[in-house]
Amino acid sequence: MSREIISTDRAPQAIGAYSQAVRAGNTVYLSGQIPLVPDTMTLVEGDMAAQIRQVFDNLAAVAAAAGGTLDDIVKLNVFLTDLGNFQTVNEIMADYFSEPYPARAAIGVAALPRDAGVEMDAVMALE
Repeated sequence: MSREIISTDRAPQAIGAYSQAVRAGNTVYLSGQIPLVPDTMTLVEGDMAAQIRQVFDNLAAVAAAAGGTLDDIVKLNVFLTDLGNFQTVNEIMADYFSEPYPARAAIGVAALPRDAGVEMDAVMALE
């Protein structure tokens, strides 16, 4: 099976030895996104809601570069340094996704890169 590396300047550039996404057949694996602003590569300013929105915007940009949208995501993993923010994720997710919603996991972690409060990765299925 061939692999295609997905890259866009509309999302933060990889800050390590990985790709923003990899397409294998009709499946696209989106790397974890933290709330970095693509133009500055710094964390978005604001509260946790601003961080969550920036992560969804970053994922949407990578999904678009691969030829899809957030609605093509079939699996979403959410990593939070404070699970008390889980309800905020739910509320904001409803602004970005349409039913049927993707399968999802929410995982509490001790820390994330650049002291972010949230990171998400995803699997997208394309026609």
